Amino acid sequence: MDGLPFVPAGTTLPPLPHLFAVSLAVVAVLIGLRRRRPGVTDRHVLALAPWMALGSAAHVLYVVDALPSALAPFAGSPTVYLTVGALAGATWLASAAIRPNRVPTALAASGACLLVPIVAVALATGVSPDGAFWSGASLALTLPIAGAAWVGLIRLRPEAAITGSVGAFAVFGHALDGVSTAIGTTQLGFGERTPVSRLLLELGGIPPVPVLGEGWLFLLVKLVVASVVTWLFAAYIRETPAEGYLLLGFVASVGLGPAAHNLLLFAVAA
Repeated sequence: MDGLPFVPAGTTLPPLPHLFAVSLAVVAVLIGLRRRRPGVTDRHVLALAPWMALGSAAHVLYVVDALPSALAPFAGSPTVYLTVGALAGATWLASAAIRPNRVPTALAASGACLLVPIVAVALATGVSPDGAFWSGASLALTLPIAGAAWVGLIRLRPEAAITGSVGAFAVFGHALDGVSTAIGTTQLGFGERTPVSRLLLELGGIPPVPVLGEGWLFLLVKLVVASVVTWLFAAYIRETPAEGYLLLGFVASVGLGPAAHNLLLFAVAA
């Protein structure tokens, strides 16, 4: 699928039996969620953070060829996101049926319990000292950048504050993706798989800055887009909080997922 426009490099479809199984699981979970209509708050969305990282970590195992052949097709891109989405949705349904008032806790705990061993397996394949250093540097640099972006957003557009922790989470996720991508291309020689992002990173005539190089422009675009989208969701969350929080959580996952993939891949493959 690499030849298709706007399709990230490395995008593949699994063998038909695997694709059928994943599709069936996703449809079954969607039907279950539609029938039960569990409540959605900001805590539910934040509890999905480990699951967002889980898909990315599983894909790193796929990239470094550390998965059994029977499981590998489920961790290719974009199949891994459907696989993890079905697991998270099924966990949500089970938690809502057993202990409805503890769903966020159950979601966060179960996602973390799956994420930790997958990260451990990835690190067991070998750790790159340079990659691990720059992964840590990416996270450390993101914290003040994301904090400043969030504070600037709610000062310029106070109504955006209604998005609360989910809005801040969305800004953080995209800031981490921007910082880690810039560092990966500048310091570690990694390439960008998404065509539009690659275009921004390969623009000529951009003055470099320390650490981020020319990738600061990519980071700036990510921050602006994430901030604008978060601001636009303010009215949606005010009117229909459940749907608004859930969709803004999806926006956050589009940033946090690639960012988590970057950090783990740097640590094991740089």
